[in-house]
Amino acid sequence: MDTQKILNYLKNLSENNNREWYHAHKQEYKEANREFETLIQELIAGIGAFDTSVLHNDPKDLTFKLVRDTRFSHDKSPYNPAFRAHISAKGKLPVPVGYYLMIKPGNGSFLGGGLFADMFKDATAMVRNFIAENGREWEEILQAPDFQNVFTVQGTALKRVPAGLDQEHPQAPYLKFKNWYLEYPVSDEEVMEGEKFVQRAVKIFEIMKPFNDYLNRALDGFQMPAR
Repeated sequence: MDTQKILNYLKNLSENNNREWYHAHKQEYKEANREFETLIQELIAGIGAFDTSVLHNDPKDLTFKLVRDTRFSHDKSPYNPAFRAHISAKGKLPVPVGYYLMIKPGNGSFLGGGLFADMFKDATAMVRNFIAENGREWEEILQAPDFQNVFTVQGTALKRVPAGLDQEHPQAPYLKFKNWYLEYPVSDEEVMEGEKFVQRAVKIFEIMKPFNDYLNRALDGFQMPAR
C-alpha cells in the first residue's frame, strides 16, 4: 500500500483543479484510487476485529466521487481533491453511522464518526429523544478517559433546547444539536506511514465504537428518505 501515491495525486489535482488535467491524468487517478481501496480493505479487516458488522463490505462500494456539485456554490472548481470513504454495516449510507476517513493533502485529513447529516429531521429527533431518555449512558461514553483523550463531540446546534424537551436536562447542550459527530485530525506525515497509519486509525475507531453504537441504537428503525 503506497499512501504517498494517494497524497501526490490529490496534491496535483488540487493544484490543477480542471477537467483537462483530470482527464489527461486518468491513469494516475486509477493508481491512487487502487491504493486507497487497498487502504480501505485493510481498515475493514482491522475494524472487523471489534465490529464484525463491517466485514461484508467491498471498498469500491464505500468511496465517494471526486466530482463536486457546483450548482449552488461560489467555488466552481469541478473536483474535491480528497479521497473519502464511510465504513458501516450498510456501506456508505449516513445511517447507520460508522467509520469515516478523508484523505486530503495539506493536513486536511481526518478520521470521523457519528451522524454528520443534519438534513434528516426524523434522525435528529430520534437521537435527541434517546439522549433525553438515556442521558447517563451518554455522559459515561463521553467521559470515558480514552474518549476524552482524543475526541470532542461536534455538531451544528440550535440556540435553545427544542420544545417538548427538558430545558434543564443534564445533557441540554447536546439536545440542542442537529447532528453529533467526531473528527480526529491526521497529518500528511501520519498518512505517509502506511501500515502504521492503518494501525493507529483502527485504534481510534475502536475508541469511537461506543459512541457510534449509542447513536445507532437511537437510530434503530430509521428509514432513509426515498429518492
